[in-house]
Amino acid sequence: LEAFTRAEPGDVLVIDNAGRRDEACIGDLAVLEAEAAGVAGVVVWGLHRDTPDLVEIGLPVFSYGRHAPGPVRADPRDPDALTAARFGEHTVTADDVVLADDDGVLFVRAARVEAVLDVARTLFRTEREQARRIRAGETLRAQTGFDAFLAARAEDPSYTFRQHLRRVGGAIEE
Repeated sequence: LEAFTRAEPGDVLVIDNAGRRDEACIGDLAVLEAEAAGVAGVVVWGLHRDTPDLVEIGLPVFSYGRHAPGPVRADPRDPDALTAARFGEHTVTADDVVLADDDGVLFVRAARVEAVLDVARTLFRTEREQARRIRAGETLRAQTGFDAFLAARAEDPSYTFRQHLRRVGGAIEE
């Protein structure tokens, strides 16, 4: 509740529950309160509960999944709990921007957002063009010269597909 008191409209609440898979740490009441505070979404390093209610509420919630039981313990609050949240190996702060869709969540330092979005747009356009070409009958194997890759790897087992893509100008994720 204290985090919601401090939240600005459009903020994303990131909850550090240490990636626990034995309890859910938020449910419908917390998400309704987030919505009332103007929060744009909730990201949980852990699990959520009350999935049907969350779907009905409609506020984006990203977590590792759902789990009915909530916490049955009361851990002491981390002194940085309202200014930083761990998510895996990363620490998320107000200096980060949260990008999320149905496939997951990405935390990016605000200073790097435009560069990351530029790369994402390039990847999107490239993949859409590859998909268009597949639908038109040109397989991804043909587009990437996969037969040449297999032949090169047969001669050199250490040769990777990533190396091949670099060689043929198809390494779009770098």
